[in-house]
Amino acid sequence: MTVPHLAAKLSPLLMQLRGSVRFDEPLAPYTWFRVGGPAQLLFMPADEDDLAGFLSCLPAEIPVTVIGLGSNLIVRDGGVDGAVIRLSAKGFGGIEVLEDSRLRVGAAVPDVKAARAAAEAGIDGLAFYRGIPGCIGGALRMNAGAHGGETKDALVEAHGVTRSGEKVKFSNAEMGFSYRHCGAPADVVFTGATFQGRPGDPAAILAEMDRITAAREASQPIREKTGGSTFANPPGHKAWQLIDAAGCRGLVKGDAQVSEMHCNFLLNRGNATAADIEGLGEEVRARVLATSGVELRWEIKRIGKPA
Repeated sequence: MTVPHLAAKLSPLLMQLRGSVRFDEPLAPYTWFRVGGPAQLLFMPADEDDLAGFLSCLPAEIPVTVIGLGSNLIVRDGGVDGAVIRLSAKGFGGIEVLEDSRLRVGAAVPDVKAARAAAEAGIDGLAFYRGIPGCIGGALRMNAGAHGGETKDALVEAHGVTRSGEKVKFSNAEMGFSYRHCGAPADVVFTGATFQGRPGDPAAILAEMDRITAAREASQPIREKTGGSTFANPPGHKAWQLIDAAGCRGLVKGDAQVSEMHCNFLLNRGNATAADIEGLGEEVRARVLATSGVELRWEIKRIGKPA
């Protein structure tokens, strides 16, 4: 379906929405890699009710893709068909400190902001989010973790909206967490979560966050155009060690490169295409499989179609 046909088909629905709707919207600026083609339709809902209304009325044949801060994302050069949903800080960026060392956080809140809010409120147990580049919605979907903590360790309850527009809640057990994965239905758009911490000293928690920041800056190319950790650690292995042993440190394809600082990171040196970056990742996977017999699994989400 072309963009004009999509716009015409959705015209009655669009009149009801309060959020932002953009057709043929370039997605590269929404990703840390700064690559990729356009979304046929990009919808940024005003709030959870606006999102539910959109999804309940969206024709079933139109695919839906959700993106967050774009930190662990490759948008392919041909763009993304159908509707792309991105939650904004305005509608989904709230943070509320609750009783008993709990924190309620919107899905668009950056992980680092959630960690800092918890620290300033004297809530320990969420400092690990300082080391994760992304937002809470992505953390829920990926069971994001770093520096000894994972989302599953702190989550009480997650909120979301299904593809049919139904508002739903999931307990920690219902999320079905495993390593870098959750078992919640794939069509759920997470809108927020409640976390359980424990009483702590704000100064001590902030000091721990500073330690995490220093460790990241010393070992990861966080100031480059990158997508964070590219591959999940296979059982019993560190992905970066397998990549290094396969001779891939510094490997180049087009204007994409395997980081020399941390070889589980891919970089856009300035003019890489999505095809360069994804192709480089596949070359790394092939070399690691040939040298170690271990098949690396992408941790970075890849969406859309080739050019």
